[in-house]
Amino acid sequence: MNNYETVFILNPVLSDTQIEETVKKFEDFLTKNGAKIVAKENWGLKKLAYPIQNKKSGFYHLFEFTASGETVAPYEQEFRRDERVMRFLTVKLDKHAIEWAEKRRTRLKAKA
Repeated sequence: MNNYETVFILNPVLSDTQIEETVKKFEDFLTKNGAKIVAKENWGLKKLAYPIQNKKSGFYHLFEFTASGETVAPYEQEFRRDERVMRFLTVKLDKHAIEWAEKRRTRLKAKA
């Protein structure tokens, strides 16, 4: 099992219900394919560095999960098929990135 992190940007014209449905869809996809979700974060509506699909903002979400390598390709295919997703990026975390992510999570919990 490898550690992965996915950040995806959803279209800013979506309603709160549509955003929740989309996030739930990708979360369910991971769990059905044997992945374990370590953390998920909603970063909210943010301004984009450059326009994507003529939009200047988007809803950012982060998933951190452990999964086998075979799970990632179909997972990314689901992102490509969904028109609500403007951009996504999945990266495999090395040991230093895993440590950094754990520190970030503990800092976020301390602030809450």
